[in-house]
Amino acid sequence: MIENSPFPKSISPPLTLLVFALSFFVPLAKATTPTELEARVQALAEQLSAVQAELATLKQQQATPQAAAQIPMTPTAPTPASAGSASNPNFFGYGELTYTRPDGDASAATADLTRFVLGAGYRFDEHTRLVSELEVEHAVSSASDAGEVALEQAYIEHEFSGSLYGKAGLILIPSGMLNESHEPTRYYGVFRNFVETAIVPSTWREGGIAVQGTTDGGLRWDVGLTTGFDLSKWDASSASEGQESPLASIHQELSFARARDFSGFAALNFTGRPGLRVGASLFAGGATQGQLGLSSAHVTLWEGHARFTPRRWDLAALYARGAISGTARINTTLVGNPVLIPKEFFGWYIQTAYRAFDNGSQWLAPFVRYERYNTASAYADIGLGLTSMALPDRRVWTGGLNWMLAPGVVVKADYLSFEDHTGADRFDLGVGYQF
Repeated sequence: MIENSPFPKSISPPLTLLVFALSFFVPLAKATTPTELEARVQALAEQLSAVQAELATLKQQQATPQAAAQIPMTPTAPTPASAGSASNPNFFGYGELTYTRPDGDASAATADLTRFVLGAGYRFDEHTRLVSELEVEHAVSSASDAGEVALEQAYIEHEFSGSLYGKAGLILIPSGMLNESHEPTRYYGVFRNFVETAIVPSTWREGGIAVQGTTDGGLRWDVGLTTGFDLSKWDASSASEGQESPLASIHQELSFARARDFSGFAALNFTGRPGLRVGASLFAGGATQGQLGLSSAHVTLWEGHARFTPRRWDLAALYARGAISGTARINTTLVGNPVLIPKEFFGWYIQTAYRAFDNGSQWLAPFVRYERYNTASAYADIGLGLTSMALPDRRVWTGGLNWMLAPGVVVKADYLSFEDHTGADRFDLGVGYQF
């Protein structure tokens, strides 16, 4: 935990003031002549200036790690690259433990250390810094375990001016409201919502360069050139991977990423009114990377979102739609497999939360969310009897509680009811943290 006090732990502010007071009044009491008194006052004035300078230095040293710990940036308030001092490494992180129990089937209940993430940052000078995050999923990673070790972020950021920044490396795509702010203390529910995992893949990162700017009126804009998707990774024999999230199944995560076809993105977010955020983003690029046997195909994903927090209320909505062009010729080579490549997919949700209790350091908020999404809402026509049928829309109600136990620690509980598949209903518990 980082202390807020500008004084070191070994010296408290009251003790410092007492020492200074004694050093001031005792010499004055001993002064016998005006000349001697004036000399002592001058000496004490110099000591006061030295003490003030030392306290200012201590305050800056204490504030630097605190500012650096905020490196996991929110989409609405990017952390300036000038925060903190040069050559100052810092660490941050987050994690979550979850418990899931399907309704009516206690034998299928599971507990999981879903994520453990450690981040490290380093400031080369007052304008240039490194940001990195290393994630371990499901506690154990090996050839025979489901766990995974991966880099979530690893980029260099440089501040060109107070409102213009550049990034290069493995960066999070500014799409939706969750991808850049995905720590468990930042969203309602034990797990991330379906739309921003199945339609907008989470955590979605690409290798590339990006420029970010802000205005005094509360507008943030982002543009970038990055790696994209690789359709050769599509597993037509797996009924789970592609249908769970089409884009997550073909993303490359900058691991020997094919880079013949680059992609681009643009995003806008407006926060110029208290409690309001409105934004949209677009990502587009090639997805076949010039490989033999794959006809030209492109991926496009766009979304729009809004969030409003008047008083104790928290209201949010998001709509996302994606498309993969050129799939007809590719799917003809995959006929006979259970999962062909979809032409279109979409999702949307609305969410309401209310802080029923809030004392500043703790708060309790019940919430309810409705989602409707489809990971294969349409397929390209490849002929009668060969074209796959579109999947039915998934419709999910989620209701629960978020209890912020302490700043940076949250306890969660929720219940999910699936309108289209009641056998999937479940109860979840979770504990998450961020520092």
